[in-house]
Amino acid sequence: MGDYVEIEYWQVALAALLILINGAISIALQLRMEKTLLIASVRTVVQLLLVGLVLDSVFDPELWFLVFPLAAIMTLIAGITAARRNQRSYVGITLDTVLSVWASAWLVTGFAMLAVMQGADSWHQPQYLIPILGMVLGNTLNGITVGLNTFTETLVTRRDHIESLLAIGATRFEASRDSRQHAIRTGMIPIINSMMIVGIVSLPGMMTGQIVSGMEPMQAVKYQIVIMFLIASATALGTVLVVHFSFLRIFNRRHQFLNNALTKKL
Repeated sequence: MGDYVEIEYWQVALAALLILINGAISIALQLRMEKTLLIASVRTVVQLLLVGLVLDSVFDPELWFLVFPLAAIMTLIAGITAARRNQRSYVGITLDTVLSVWASAWLVTGFAMLAVMQGADSWHQPQYLIPILGMVLGNTLNGITVGLNTFTETLVTRRDHIESLLAIGATRFEASRDSRQHAIRTGMIPIINSMMIVGIVSLPGMMTGQIVSGMEPMQAVKYQIVIMFLIASATALGTVLVVHFSFLRIFNRRHQFLNNALTKKL
């Protein structure tokens, strides 16, 4: 395979002009999304350029000690973002999302680096650790967000049913079982859908990037298969954890549903 085609900054700017199509659609249909599109576009460019500068430093073998602080920052941001995306809040929601993201993403990524990527120079080699952790975090964040939002909304809509079960002697686990199961299933749907169509309907970004950069297609496919399984495992684990953590805060040990603990975000 040949070397990859190097893209210049002016070519990036040329591609960025395509966002004008989105703006034109917004104006034509009066969607009032022009400002949001502009902010999102600027943030995309600034954030990715900053990441590029940071990774240039992190990938330096002499600066290996920067890997874990960067990984910790990525995890913290993912956890906070998951909490802010939820339509309802409760005391401790940020801690729950951060712990869920951290435990699931780091456990799965650690397994990948120690057991799967044994050909790497070290288990903390940034060339592999940071991209893998980033992909796992991004997808786990989505699963946690969907699962937690579904759980809290379901509890509110099913309040009468849940309190009726508790009133006739059901435990908090029994009264909330259906809501917890529904939230976990919903949180896992996006990654399951992706696994169903990967390679047929869509080519994942990582696999496409590796092929474009010169990697043999079959080797890129192997990498993508590994990534898909890592993401699926981390998403499932993260969703289960965040639903369980929130359950423990919304239902007390006396098997009472603390409906007032949930507050609707403005």
